[in-house]
Amino acid sequence: RRNLLQILISFRFCSLYLNKHKPWIETSYHGVITENMDTVLLDPPLVALDKDAPVPYAGEICAFKIYGQDAPFEAVVLNHTSGEGVLRASSPVDCESQKEYTFIIQAYDCGAGPSGNDWKKSHKAVVHIQVDDVNEFSPVFREPLYKASVTEGKIYDSILQVEAWDQDCSPQYSQICNYEIVTTGTPFAIDRNGNIRNTERLSYDKQQSYKIMVTAFDCGQKRAKEDVAVHIDVKPVCKPGWQGWNKRVDYEPGTGSKQLFPKMHLETCDGPLSGVRVMVELQTSHIGKGCDRETYSEKSLQKLCGAASGSTDLLPAPSLSTNWTLSLLTDSGRDSDLIYRFDGHQAANVPDHVVPQNLTDQFTIATWMKHGPSPGLRAEKETLLCNSDKTEMNRHHYSLYVHNCRLVLLLRRDFTQVDTFRPAEFHWKLEQICDKEWHYYVINVEFPAVTLFVDGVTYEPYLVTDDWPIHTSKIDTQLTVGACWQGQCVYLYTVTEMLATPRFTQYFHGSLSGLTIRPGRIETQKVISCLQACKEGLDINSLESLAKDIKFHFNPAQSVLVVEGEDVDSINTAMTKVSYINSRQFPTPGLRRLHITTTVQCFGEDTCLLIPDIKAVVMVLPPSEPRITIAGSNRLVRPAGDLRGPLGVAPFKELHITSTVMKGDTHRPGVMEVMHNLDYCDILVIGEELNPERESLEIHHSALLGKHLDATNSTSGISIYGVDSMAHYEQALRQVRYRNWQPATLTDRKFRLTCSELNGRYTSNEFNMEVTFKCFIHCISTLLQPPLIVCFPSSPAGAAPPAATVVIVVCIAALVVIVVIGVYRIHATHQEGTREDEEEVREPEVDWENSALTITVNPMEVMRPQVLEVKEEHEEEEEEDEEQVGEMIGAESDNTDEDEEEEEEEEVKEREQKGTPEWDSSSITY
Repeated sequence: RRNLLQILISFRFCSLYLNKHKPWIETSYHGVITENMDTVLLDPPLVALDKDAPVPYAGEICAFKIYGQDAPFEAVVLNHTSGEGVLRASSPVDCESQKEYTFIIQAYDCGAGPSGNDWKKSHKAVVHIQVDDVNEFSPVFREPLYKASVTEGKIYDSILQVEAWDQDCSPQYSQICNYEIVTTGTPFAIDRNGNIRNTERLSYDKQQSYKIMVTAFDCGQKRAKEDVAVHIDVKPVCKPGWQGWNKRVDYEPGTGSKQLFPKMHLETCDGPLSGVRVMVELQTSHIGKGCDRETYSEKSLQKLCGAASGSTDLLPAPSLSTNWTLSLLTDSGRDSDLIYRFDGHQAANVPDHVVPQNLTDQFTIATWMKHGPSPGLRAEKETLLCNSDKTEMNRHHYSLYVHNCRLVLLLRRDFTQVDTFRPAEFHWKLEQICDKEWHYYVINVEFPAVTLFVDGVTYEPYLVTDDWPIHTSKIDTQLTVGACWQGQCVYLYTVTEMLATPRFTQYFHGSLSGLTIRPGRIETQKVISCLQACKEGLDINSLESLAKDIKFHFNPAQSVLVVEGEDVDSINTAMTKVSYINSRQFPTPGLRRLHITTTVQCFGEDTCLLIPDIKAVVMVLPPSEPRITIAGSNRLVRPAGDLRGPLGVAPFKELHITSTVMKGDTHRPGVMEVMHNLDYCDILVIGEELNPERESLEIHHSALLGKHLDATNSTSGISIYGVDSMAHYEQALRQVRYRNWQPATLTDRKFRLTCSELNGRYTSNEFNMEVTFKCFIHCISTLLQPPLIVCFPSSPAGAAPPAATVVIVVCIAALVVIVVIGVYRIHATHQEGTREDEEEVREPEVDWENSALTITVNPMEVMRPQVLEVKEEHEEEEEEDEEQVGEMIGAESDNTDEDEEEEEEEEVKEREQKGTPEWDSSSITY
């Protein structure tokens, strides 16, 4: 029994420490770990089982071992009895470095005993671990800048694609889920793939480039740290047309010719062309009479152009002498052009003394006219000029009118001239008559031939109708402008009652200027061209540099230029030579419109490219306005006797006319004297008008010879007019003479002088001149020759006034005293005997002053036989008439002061040689 017990105990002990079974684990594990974390979530959980359980050690799990290269994990047994374990990261796990790990794991039991010997290990299990990502990185664009270009006018599905990326390892955080355009208000959009497109058609002219900013978002909605710039350039589509031109060209007056399009070229998009035609039009209809012309008066222009004299201006400027145009509407706000506007209610009767009475087979009618289509459905005649019966009847002798855009000249001959059926109406149908533009019309009549000139171009009548001559009568005629005078009592078809009052009819609608008639002569082509010539227009510089295939021509006014050629380069060169020129010294400032039309021909086709028209402007800058200055002595003092002379006095003999303009900029201003023409100078009498019975202000015709000047005078002054230089005006004004043959009635005369350039556009200062004259009484007696020159004031009625009578009596009394003294001295000298002169003294001048009647006489030292002759001469002078004495004084006063002094010296020398007695230095006053 004891042995059996020992055997059982030994068996149990052996069985207790006997490790019969291996641990058991799953064959594979899948785990997930979040990067930067250390715990791995395994599926299934890490648990090892051993069948030796619950035997100590043999049934317990002591370790898990991992086999794999660089696997940053470790397995830890949490409970030896249950075999539970955990898988942990032994070092930080980074998804961006490695997303997955695969390794082998085995479980180990605790062996057969406490010593751990005879341990057993499980089979190998595969562990797959996935590293979960954390959104730690922001999207980054692959390019620092994106560029693209588009052609204007197109809609693109994708202009370019931007691309961003993310360093995160997971699809959720590494993928870009959205792009966005940060810049607002741009015509672009972007999709989730980064494709940029335009949302509207782009225009190169509107904007040539765009700069937009774009950002990106990953699928975790993390935004890019830095936005990216995208540059999109807009390229112009190849459009046929002109390029390189400016819409505005500034023109400074006085600079001559200026190129309008120095960098202009025609883009044809490489099309095969056979010819190009370009028309450049300068539109100046808004300026004055259609372009920048001289604004002098019609008479002055006719003189400048060499027209024959004798024309009658039917629309002169309103004045006292030309008052028939006072009631007409004027439009003179355009650079001083005198324009009359007729709205269908105004007309004027030309006075009979103005109307040419000698219209023969040759005469000329000329006018500027601006006319549009006639108002109303039924167009009526619109009369420019009409000569009709003044009373009783209603016959039109001659007239010029517009009817249905036709210009008609009516010319009815008298029976005294011809008694057969003759041409009476001449019709012209022209577009210019109703185009609302200014044109210059000249009708030359060489009966029966009539020729019309419009802007210098000749037109023959398309229709001539005949009529019987007008029967002779004693009825006076009336010449009217703007309508026709109807002097007969007529019945109206729409009104039953009779109109008994003469009236105007056939009113004109339009504008007229410079309406003239020249009887007896016709105007030449040269003069007509000069009168209507523009001072501004188009020009071509360097004609020799143009290609041989280039053809060009201007219209007569040089406002339209046509250039034709086969080669585009030649056309481009020609267009760079096109320039604007204005030859006026003081042009009208403002804009001039330019219109360019282009026609392109291709081989075998009429037109293959449509070239857009060009509209530009030439801005004529304001000229430096001249300052006309009249200077000189403004006071002239002359003895009254000078005014009685045949030449009178010249008030403006020391006159000077200058003109200056401001030159330079604001920093360096300066004044420069310029020479230009004047067109009139007026001398106005200030105060009481001239009395033709005793005074005159005139200029001799010889002073105007060789100059383009005329003069008119009246009791209110004198006017010198005509376009001529300032020097010629200065010469003429210096020869204006003022005479007064009864100066006692006045003490002075005041005049005001003003001059003008460009019909009053620039005027001078008002130069005031005062002519002062007094009536001096000279009683100078030398007793050797007639020394006594007496000026007797005269009265207009022939009767001497009381003051004049007193002066005469005093003068005679003084003369008697002098004679008595002379006789006394002769007697005294005879008693003493004759002797030689001891001292020579020149004869001083002795004047009578207005304040006192004083005579200063030197006693004679030597008497010669001439004393008796002197006495007789004095007695004769007492009997002379007052006017003869005044004329003698006036004749002597015509000489200059220097001449008078020389004459006095010569007279003194002659008297000394002849034994003329001398005055002693002492004097006796009576």
